[in-house]
Amino acid sequence: MAPPEISIVVPVYNEEENLPLLAAEIHGAMRPLGRPYEVIYVDDGSTDGSPGVLQELAREDPSTRVIRQRRNSGQTAALDAGFRFARGGIVVTLDADLQNDPADIPRLLEAMDEGYDVVSGVRTNRRDTFVRKASSRIANRVRNRLTRDNVTDVGCTLRACRAEYLRGIPVFTGMHRFLPTLLAMAGARKTEIPVNHRPRLHGQPKYNISNRLWRALADLFAVRWMQKRWIDRRLSEEIDAWNTSLSGTPGPPSASSARPSSSAASSSSGSPPSGTSGASSPGPSGT
Repeated sequence: MAPPEISIVVPVYNEEENLPLLAAEIHGAMRPLGRPYEVIYVDDGSTDGSPGVLQELAREDPSTRVIRQRRNSGQTAALDAGFRFARGGIVVTLDADLQNDPADIPRLLEAMDEGYDVVSGVRTNRRDTFVRKASSRIANRVRNRLTRDNVTDVGCTLRACRAEYLRGIPVFTGMHRFLPTLLAMAGARKTEIPVNHRPRLHGQPKYNISNRLWRALADLFAVRWMQKRWIDRRLSEEIDAWNTSLSGTPGPPSASSARPSSSAASSSSGSPPSGTSGASSPGPSGT
C-alpha cells in the first residue's frame, strides 16, 4: 500500500449514527481521485457507541486509522492529535456530524495544487438556527478586527493545509478557532472557497453561545498578544560564503549565497503565488 499523500482528520465525539455514512461519503469522494490517502478518526472520549463503530470501520478498510483520546479534551486537542499522527503531506479536516460535505474535498485539493498552503471552506446556505448564524457573524467580525485578518468563516472545520505548517504552530485550547490566522503568521499562503453545508440529521450539537462565548473572547485576546510577540523564524538565513565549514575559506558576502533556514519562507498575503507552488505535498469536535 502506497504511503498516503493526503490525511483526512476527523474529530469524533458521540457521533455513532453519523460515522458509517460519513466514511462512505469520504471514500466516495477520494477514491476517484487516484491519490493515496488515509482517514484518521480521533475519538475524543466518546460515551456512546462511536468507538465500536470506528473499530469496525478500521477493520474493514486499511486506509482507516483510529486515534483514541484517554478522556474528552475538546476539538483542538483532537485535531492536534490527528495532525501529529498524520502521514500525508496534505491534511484535510472536517467534522463528523455530516454537516461538512466530503464531496467538497476534491475542490479543496484543486486549490492546494494551485500553490496555496491553506484552503478554508466558507459555508454557503448555512443550515443552522438564526441565533447560531448571527452569533457566528458577529464573532467573525470581532475576531477579524482584533487579529487584523480577513477570515470569512473560521467556524468551518472543512479545510486543507500543508502538514509542515500544522506542526509548527502553537497549540492551546481553542486553537482551532484561529487556525487560518496562526498558519498565516507562520508564512502559509491562504485562500477560501465556498463549500456546501448540510443540516444535522443525527446526534446533538456540541456548541452553543453559553459554552463558547467567554472562552472564545479569552482566546482572541491571547492570539492578539501572540501576534504582537511573534518571532518570525523565516528571517534567519545562513550565508555560505561566510562559513568556513561550508566553503573551505571565508569570503565576501554574496547575495546569491544566502540560504533560507526554512522552506516555510513564503508570502502570507493570501494572494496566489506566481510560478511554482512552493512547498510540495505539506467546540469540542463536533466535540
